[in-house]
Amino acid sequence: MDLSKKKSKGEKKKSKKEGKKVEAAAVEKKKLSTKEYEAELYKLHVELVKLQRWVQETGTRAIVVFEGRDAAGKGGVIKRITERVSPRVFRVTALPAPSEREKTQMYLQRYIAHFPAAGEVVLFDRSWYNRAGVERVMNFCTKDEYERFLAYAPVFERAMVDSGIVLIKYWFDVGMDEQERRFRARIEDPRKTWKLSPMDVESFNRWYDYSRARDDMIAATSTDFAPWSVVRADNKKHARLNCISHLLSQFPYEDVPRDKVKLGKRGTKGAYDDEASIANFKVIPEKF
Repeated sequence: MDLSKKKSKGEKKKSKKEGKKVEAAAVEKKKLSTKEYEAELYKLHVELVKLQRWVQETGTRAIVVFEGRDAAGKGGVIKRITERVSPRVFRVTALPAPSEREKTQMYLQRYIAHFPAAGEVVLFDRSWYNRAGVERVMNFCTKDEYERFLAYAPVFERAMVDSGIVLIKYWFDVGMDEQERRFRARIEDPRKTWKLSPMDVESFNRWYDYSRARDDMIAATSTDFAPWSVVRADNKKHARLNCISHLLSQFPYEDVPRDKVKLGKRGTKGAYDDEASIANFKVIPEKF
């Protein structure tokens, strides 16, 4: 044995520590400053506006599914997608628990009612995949219902794609430590307390049950025509930019020309003191 090549325990520990330092430094180097993040987001917002115009002009129908662990940042990405576009084109659907009437319907029926017409993009904040996630883990459905869903979901999605719908599915993945940090922030910040439900707390205690449900769901329902794309979401800024950039890449959109808008001169016909007249109406207190 060549002892000169054998490392001592101390050397191995040192090597591991140095490796971690290098890895941490690489991650730190990649982090975007707020200024850099906002500059990149601005560019993506410009592209989303171009996409919106193209969707309207071509009559494109699209569905974007957002799934993932609780506190993974799905809502934050959806907010950044929609904040600079029209809610008439980019519609967000976040359905509550099914009503008693809906429970008697075909499982997928209540989702179909929200599907897009021509010139619309529907963003599902949670979707029919509730059955493969929370319903399986919390025993809100039977084993037979769950297995039938996994078998039928690809068939259902094949029909959607064949009808001309662009279907994009994202799974937001957040690490155990980061999820806990976000949960604790929701407890402590009064602006975020509404985000933490008893179901979230239960999911916190069933981490590996949800991991297995995720693995089985993706294995059964990621297809050539409707694949799952995983968004690593420990860093919210990076996740938002990466997801929006990927979303844009899924459409062959172009910058559709539009007529240049000119304001011209403001009309003065029928002019009167409209500032004086509004003083007679009830105005809210101006505290700021």
